Amino acid sequence: MTASSVLPAPGAPSAARPRHLEPRALLLAGAGIAGVSLLVALVGLVVDPRVIQGAPAWLKPAKFGISITLYLLTLQWMLSFLRGHRRLLLGMSGVILVGLTAEIVLIDLQVMRGTTSHFNETTPFDTIVFESMGGLISTVFLATAVVAVLVLRMRGLDAGLAAGMRWGLLLTLLGMLEAGLMIANTGWNPAGGHTVGAPDGGPGLPLTDWSTLHGDLRIGHFLGLHALQALPLLAWLLARFSPADERTRVRLLRVAAAGTAGLVALVTWQALRGQALIAPDALTLGAAAALVAVVGTAGRLVLHRRAVAR
Repeated sequence: MTASSVLPAPGAPSAARPRHLEPRALLLAGAGIAGVSLLVALVGLVVDPRVIQGAPAWLKPAKFGISITLYLLTLQWMLSFLRGHRRLLLGMSGVILVGLTAEIVLIDLQVMRGTTSHFNETTPFDTIVFESMGGLISTVFLATAVVAVLVLRMRGLDAGLAAGMRWGLLLTLLGMLEAGLMIANTGWNPAGGHTVGAPDGGPGLPLTDWSTLHGDLRIGHFLGLHALQALPLLAWLLARFSPADERTRVRLLRVAAAGTAGLVALVTWQALRGQALIAPDALTLGAAAALVAVVGTAGRLVLHRRAVAR
């Protein structure tokens, strides 16, 4: 099976498609809403000089706009390979659409009010916003988990590409779960926070705003979430440009997934020790070197096994 055969044929006749509402259409609508929100945030970064908790006021809406757009576009692409379960997928897509749209609205609302959306219980209204966002993202997590189960059971697709999708979804769920560590991080704020060792709002890296002085739990969260794009992309690249057979590509994807999980665990462990990403100590560097060695060795063994089998 070639790489081109695992992708949906472009320009398929519309007459062959059912005319009722499709789950993918809901996710595309959500991506459009997130895209508009991103444009608004980019304009805000240019014209609004306000700073909220040490960062440009519209930086968080911009980051969420990018992340949500990518998430929804990737998920709707994955749904193109699923057959059946239309009502279930329609329900889950609706949950995701409503949950993430409401999340965007609440984040933007708090920016317009001149305050933060996350870990903010300063006033009763702020508490309602923060707790509502927690409930919304929990429903999105559960809906994503349902989609992940369906993808895990999917048959008839190139095994390498299917492995990329499955591992990407599972690691994304892991990244979502890491938000629980932020809620439990109550050392400086009873409502939680992403910085370990100091209050949120200190100096941060450009664009990401990850702390340059202390641990930051957003790093592992970010890496886990965007495995949803990285692993299917790697699977497609292997199918498109690698001479490896399906079985070898599946094994390589397992190695990549294990390496990604290890990296998420490593940067989370580093953050929990109050250590900035750009200031690793000898222990962190040693663990990183060990991770690279293990992943590299595993990858070489997979390729060696293929060479021997030939």
